[in-house]
Amino acid sequence: MSGQAVDVIAALTARGLTIAVAESLTGGQLVAALIDVPGASKVVLGGVVAYNTALKSSILGVDARLLAERGAVDAEVARQMATGARERLAVDSRPADIGISTTGVAGPDPQDGKPVGTVFLGLATAGGASSVELALSGDRAGIRSAVVSESLVQLTRLIDTFPEHSPTFG
Repeated sequence: MSGQAVDVIAALTARGLTIAVAESLTGGQLVAALIDVPGASKVVLGGVVAYNTALKSSILGVDARLLAERGAVDAEVARQMATGARERLAVDSRPADIGISTTGVAGPDPQDGKPVGTVFLGLATAGGASSVELALSGDRAGIRSAVVSESLVQLTRLIDTFPEHSPTFG
């Protein structure tokens, strides 16, 4: 169990936030890292592995024209994947507070004209979506592991922007 994942689950729990995950190149490793942590069921709504590009559109709502024009390894695709996870993995019509996505090239070959190690993380909240571009090196397993680790770092930063949860009594 990753210490980073433990910290993310603790921070989500402390703030009363939920999260939904959309993954491509990490193939479920990010959501698995989160749900390895005891108590994760209180804050992790679920995850989607949209490994095939068409699923990014049909399941997560990524603009099909965008995918056709730019391919799956793109900052806007990452933002739309994160937004799609947040909205489409809603529970009782309530979207997740945070959506995160991973899309990129783990190798061994380039994809969509992008070199191996090109990765985009998407982060979405009710206030909008952003992306983080990573340029990683290493073998396929190393790149995928680094993406999970960096995703947890980015989640920690994002969660820290939310106020602490104030329980109501009464």
